[in-house]
Amino acid sequence: MLTPRRLHRAALPLAATALLAAATACTSSGGPSGSGGDERLKVALAFPPAQAMSPYGDDAVILSRLAVVEGLTRLDENGEAKPALATAWKRDGDRAWEFTVRGNTVFQDGSKLDPTAVARSLTAAQTASPKPRVLSDTTLTATAEGADTVRITTKDADPLLPQRLANPSLSILSAAAYGKGGDKANPAGHATGPFTLAKVNGAVSATLERNDTYWGAKAKAPGADVKFVADGTARANALRTKDVDVAEYVPISQASLLGDGMVHEFPSARTNGLSLNTERGVFADPAMRAAAREAIDSGALVDGVYEGRADTAQGLLGPGVPWAADLRTAPAGRAKAAAPAEVRKTQQIVLATYTNRPELPEAATVVQQQLEKRGFTVKQVVRDYAQMEADALAGKYDAFIQARNTLLDTADPVSYLASDFTCDGSFNITQLCAKPVDTAVGKAAALADTDARHRAEMTAEAAILGSDALVPLVHERFVQGYDEARVQGVALDPMERTLITADTRIG
Repeated sequence: MLTPRRLHRAALPLAATALLAAATACTSSGGPSGSGGDERLKVALAFPPAQAMSPYGDDAVILSRLAVVEGLTRLDENGEAKPALATAWKRDGDRAWEFTVRGNTVFQDGSKLDPTAVARSLTAAQTASPKPRVLSDTTLTATAEGADTVRITTKDADPLLPQRLANPSLSILSAAAYGKGGDKANPAGHATGPFTLAKVNGAVSATLERNDTYWGAKAKAPGADVKFVADGTARANALRTKDVDVAEYVPISQASLLGDGMVHEFPSARTNGLSLNTERGVFADPAMRAAAREAIDSGALVDGVYEGRADTAQGLLGPGVPWAADLRTAPAGRAKAAAPAEVRKTQQIVLATYTNRPELPEAATVVQQQLEKRGFTVKQVVRDYAQMEADALAGKYDAFIQARNTLLDTADPVSYLASDFTCDGSFNITQLCAKPVDTAVGKAAALADTDARHRAEMTAEAAILGSDALVPLVHERFVQGYDEARVQGVALDPMERTLITADTRIG
């Protein structure tokens, strides 16, 4: 079924064209425009900074995708922790770890990386407000010990600490990055990655320069000019006309138009879900949440919106988490759904989503139709994500459609489950606070054995699905755009932490 948005989405909106032109005018004038590895990269990202490039929120992922920031560890393709700013680590009892800090390494501002700098950065992240999602289920204390060692202790046993420390929100920055009182952090010129963030032009553009003092292999491109373009069709058109070299999240509608050489599809750990406000409004009633869940037809979304480039929702964890399907159990404790006649008596609900992922507004239109067929009266709110995040976290919407990477925080879904669905979760859009869920998530987080933890995580999934706080819609596949005959070294990362790397180059 074609929605009104779908009929017009191939045209480039005038506002998006103006934004693209303005962003192009803001690119760095200092970089060469020559051929091969001497050419600056031109990159279009879907999400503008929401928190002035603070590393403590979603902007940390932008910094990571642009190879600006680094943590003590990094993750390989299997989600295992590997050395980064730490060269080695060992566990000391249940709650303590010791990390050896990489020697002969400097920050982009020339100051030295040492254990004191590491401890400062981790302490600042721990005390930040709001707290980074990756710390929503743990508390850590970092202290410098000797010339090359940082000791990190956690309130409870944390077998995932090495993976946790690879999270972009726990990046290590120099002393100059922190404002008075340590409540702010400015990564521009104060990180350690192969590219330095030289300039940010609000929500329009950013400029990267090669970090010539990088401890590892130097970036092959001299820099990158980054545009933040929320409109997906505008990103695809910019790629088609070579205004950009790399465009993230190409709309499904544009994939066949661009062709296989420009479009690179790969599996993801991302689940698109309908978050229902469990604290106030219509969906504070479990029977109404159950009615909403019964109204949703995932298959219609996969076929009608995603043109088959997505998978029908099976749970919180989809095909990008391959072990989940074999361990899945039935949702526990679901309420009986309210009858359509009861639903029709309820007040109007506000269904919100954002424009940065082009399929979400279309999905919202289809979901609205499905909910209205069940008897709900629905009003849509669709804006740029940066304008909505605070309201969504504050519970100002009855329902919110979001695309969430379930492995983004620690490469293990336990952090996602904790941040999104527990009473103290820092990204709890559903406002869910249920003892069975907190207990199940806490049990999973404490388990060191991987197989046992996975089983416990699926028990937690069953408890969350049983509450109907979130209705899974589809499991996404990623579609990134670049000309493979011209652009080399782009990272296709199911965990979404990397895109531009030291190896990314033209030619």
